[in-house]
Amino acid sequence: MAERPADARRLEVFADGQHHVLSPEPTDNNPLISELLRHAGLPLNTRCGGRGLCDGCLVELLDGKLIHAESRVAVAARPGDPPQTVQACRHRLNQSFASVRIPLRSFLKHQPQIVSDYKINISAAHDPLVQEIHVREPTDIAAQLAGRFPGQQVICPPAMQHKATGEPQVFVTVETRPGHRLVTEVADTSVPAILGAAIDIGTTTVALILTDLRSGSVLAKTSSFNEQMHLGDDVLTRINFCAGGPDKIAQLQAAIADQTILPLLEEAMETAGADIQDLRCVCIAGNTTMLHLLAGIDPTSIGTAPFKPAFLDHRVMNGDEIFTDKRLAGISCHLLPGASGYVGADLTGGVLATGMLYDEGPSLLVDVGTNGEIVLKHGEKFLGCATAAGPAFEGARLSSGMRAADGAISHVSMDDEKFHSEMIGGPHGTVIGLCGSAYVDFLATAYANGVLSAMGRFETNCADLFASRLMRWNGNDTAFRLAYGPGHQPIVVSQHDIAALLQAKAAIAAGILTLLAQQSLVPAQIKTVYLAGGFGTHLNRRSAIACGMLPGFTYEQIQPVGNTSLAGAFLCLMDSGLLDELSQVAPTIEAVELNLDPEFESRYIDQLMLRSADA
Repeated sequence: MAERPADARRLEVFADGQHHVLSPEPTDNNPLISELLRHAGLPLNTRCGGRGLCDGCLVELLDGKLIHAESRVAVAARPGDPPQTVQACRHRLNQSFASVRIPLRSFLKHQPQIVSDYKINISAAHDPLVQEIHVREPTDIAAQLAGRFPGQQVICPPAMQHKATGEPQVFVTVETRPGHRLVTEVADTSVPAILGAAIDIGTTTVALILTDLRSGSVLAKTSSFNEQMHLGDDVLTRINFCAGGPDKIAQLQAAIADQTILPLLEEAMETAGADIQDLRCVCIAGNTTMLHLLAGIDPTSIGTAPFKPAFLDHRVMNGDEIFTDKRLAGISCHLLPGASGYVGADLTGGVLATGMLYDEGPSLLVDVGTNGEIVLKHGEKFLGCATAAGPAFEGARLSSGMRAADGAISHVSMDDEKFHSEMIGGPHGTVIGLCGSAYVDFLATAYANGVLSAMGRFETNCADLFASRLMRWNGNDTAFRLAYGPGHQPIVVSQHDIAALLQAKAAIAAGILTLLAQQSLVPAQIKTVYLAGGFGTHLNRRSAIACGMLPGFTYEQIQPVGNTSLAGAFLCLMDSGLLDELSQVAPTIEAVELNLDPEFESRYIDQLMLRSADA
């Protein structure tokens, strides 16, 4: 059959119960399906920047033909046949008709569950990074303030001192800087408000707390996706993106500063009924790459040996070095200190907030994400590492995987030949996929009930009720059906998914065991395992132990602590003395390169088993 003429091209889209018909204009540069959908107001979850590295933008071809953008290989489907699943960022409509269905989990609009709650295990003083002080005899402001900050250098620039000339009393704004206090404003009246924000920049999500620095009260909490996710799914893809040149670094900086943090600040201000002009400073934690990108500094040296970042220390930048919005030009941006290229300020902030900095230990901080980040304290020694768990626990590249959001199955269990599941958003919503905590539950409960072998293979001779849920998937694969989603599409865990999940949990377990081995410790000797991050907060601790992600530990040893990165930023914002302590401790955390440990690979292979090897 002859192809339709260019002006007859048509893309039918079935999405979220609606039917759309798109008719692209004839053009030599035929756009990708993901671009067509974005222009039509149907943006997909292109987490890898549209480079075909993830399955965030999958669509189902129901009828017609699509062409692969590079290989030019055609993918075709007919009504009544099983749909063909394709990446929208890799296929074009070309000169043909096509009908596609967009799974709900492929939509960008499904907002994640972002943890802005945390547990702080230490006490803090009220000594904020920025504060206003009433000075009654301003002839020498620095001398007057010396008594307020004993043992610290106070710098009052001549221009500030000049503002106090002839005044009987003034209101002085003082800001903590590395190694000193700096007078940044002198006025004859008190300013209406002094606001600050604590920010956690995660690879996937960003959380923000707006505070009144005078009272210490929290005014608002906001959170959202990190808009950099459209340019790279993880740290390494964003580092590789930066290899394209300075414009790529600027693109990533704008994505986090102008497109993510600024809207969050505006939302927080609206919630609090505050004015963004009253914002004086922000205190920011995040992994080392995220802080480099926020600062507009090339992070590519972090991606290759010897993995040396451009900076790790407490860094203060002016707002106009980060944001293009002139309202933020005068604020101070405090970037928390990190320990190494892969043990960043998010981990050092956690060391502070959990109390690891002061507890007797031995203790562990484990933040499970795309990079499983771990810190061990033993005596006065700190060891830290990052292990490449990959994006499986965020649902990426899994058959029915998605981030934690409404419609995601969050927990599963099997007992007495019954299957149970819980869904985010309540039991009456529409199931659209599974998130990471459900996958960990599935590994543990499927093994315990004979559905999975110790090697992670599906057992066809399991109990009849569970065996009836086993099905063929994508040709030669086997899958376990958990539920039916929109259009009666099965929500499954496939054999391919299990392999990816075992690799992710093995990487985390092997990282933990390697740090312990370097200090001649075993899990039973650890007093507390601080389980951090959004994933860790919602994780079933018993499932994490049973599947071997936290090998050899007991339920009682594990303490969920929430977003400790945000907690660390908040503590440093409100107690500048803690920021000084953190700056001293961060360089002492010894970064362990797991690939250089001769036993790491062996431990990793052992931990690929569901029956965890003896630790």
